[in-house]
Amino acid sequence: MSSISNVENLPPHVIRQVSKEVALLCQNPPEGIKIITNDEDITDIQASIEGPAGTPYAGGMFRMKLVLGKNFPAEPPKAFFLTKIFHPNVATNGEICVNTLKKDWKPELGIKHILLTVKCLLIVPNPESALNEEAGKLLLEQYEDYSMRAKMFTEIHAKPLRPTEENACTSREAGDGPMAKKHAGDKKLLDKKKKEKKKVLKRL
Repeated sequence: MSSISNVENLPPHVIRQVSKEVALLCQNPPEGIKIITNDEDITDIQASIEGPAGTPYAGGMFRMKLVLGKNFPAEPPKAFFLTKIFHPNVATNGEICVNTLKKDWKPELGIKHILLTVKCLLIVPNPESALNEEAGKLLLEQYEDYSMRAKMFTEIHAKPLRPTEENACTSREAGDGPMAKKHAGDKKLLDKKKKEKKKVLKRL
């Protein structure tokens, strides 16, 4: 994933359309999704998705990023989870595999549709197009083991460490890395959680 601005590669009318849609999403975000914008690079689109209830991801907050290529919207953007997650359709580098961003892509599909599709993927994984073969195999053959592993990843990597504002649009600076910077206190708590559950995770 490149952190280089892609604004210069996109035509002005696409930049305007993206900017307009992001502004609308900030004003009226989909349920359980919060947009994180970059004021210096409108193509740096990130969002936090709440793990849906009734899934192994419930209670987690998953950060994702959309990468708009120079041929967007003729070609689909790439989507990545920045939060580590155990899911059949998410590769080890965070890349998300979903038909909406592959064969089913249409230029008129907007950013909101993509975000909702990714959220739905947390509810209904598709083991037939698995990027994580282990997760896909467990989902089909040993669901309880799959669920336990996914819950463990959620507990360690995706637990929100502070309350988040509902229906808020958060702004971030271009200098931030692909992973959101955490406050020192948050980092200590996360490190503590990782140490406590590292041995358990290895046994799974």
